[in-house]
Amino acid sequence: MSFFKKLKESIAAKTESVTNIFKEGLEKTRKGLVEKVTELITRRKKIDEAFYEELEEILIGADVGVTTVMNLIDELRDEVKKRKIEEAAELQPVLSEKLVGLLRGDDTSKLNMNPNGMTVILFVGVNGVGKTTTIGKLAHRFKQEGKSVLLAAGDTFRAGAIEQLEVWGQRAGVDVIKQQAGSDPAAVMFDAVQAAKQRNVDVLLCDTAGRLQNKSNLMEELNKIFRVIQREVPDAPHEVLMVLDATTGQNALNQAKLFGEKSGVTGLVLTKLDGTAKGGIVIAIRQELNLPVKLVGLGEKMGDLQEFDSEQFVHALFAGLIAEAEQAEDEQADDQQA
Repeated sequence: MSFFKKLKESIAAKTESVTNIFKEGLEKTRKGLVEKVTELITRRKKIDEAFYEELEEILIGADVGVTTVMNLIDELRDEVKKRKIEEAAELQPVLSEKLVGLLRGDDTSKLNMNPNGMTVILFVGVNGVGKTTTIGKLAHRFKQEGKSVLLAAGDTFRAGAIEQLEVWGQRAGVDVIKQQAGSDPAAVMFDAVQAAKQRNVDVLLCDTAGRLQNKSNLMEELNKIFRVIQREVPDAPHEVLMVLDATTGQNALNQAKLFGEKSGVTGLVLTKLDGTAKGGIVIAIRQELNLPVKLVGLGEKMGDLQEFDSEQFVHALFAGLIAEAEQAEDEQADDQQA
């Protein structure tokens, strides 16, 4: 069975609506990465040094990451020698399979939920990456699952941050615990945890300030928030999710490296993947950071925040090639019957 057919079969049991969200959300990346590779393979025909150089440029252009690309090209050279491949077309399934391997890694994309009571999830990240939007969409998701949810407005410094969270709270139908702008974020968290306990809620989602990640006062503030939460709920927070804007590519990767080292991040949320052709950043992040991608933002709608699924991701990227492979196999079967 061909690689593409196996990929299609592995996705068959999954929800069609989710598959469509991934396909639509990754359309720009599909055009920026897979279609460019396909065009290169069609145009060049033969595998030579110029072919490798152009392939390298396409992959780096899609933000797959320089180190990852160099390693990938070396592996492809080895495969070409080993399998005695001469035609560029024969390399396409090999390259696709390699990309799948890079994306899969250890799939730990499930959110860590507390089985014995309230789950506390803390959100960190610089301003403008879609942190508040992510919190609102996740609140909606949990509500759809029948869970009770409370939001904590811990970003007390950015103008309009509290009001923005309140708007999302109203949309999702959940309450927001807040204080005045400029208040101590740790005091807001204390109030939120107390309220969540009294109301016996299932999930508490906590927003935090998003000033520059290298400022020591921000790290001190986060540590204070951690201490307050842990004093009230000893095994919390159950997740510390860093939100990154996928459209910023390598800058997002650098932010994750700086922030992740200092703030106890347990997983990443990649927003705005639908707005970029550089979705290869997911591959770079999985290769260069020891942090799982937990959630991806694939559009503007409430339901477009999805748990990261490497098979859905790859299937969405290679949808066109899967259709071509199926057609080729059908034609082959018809020829044999004839």
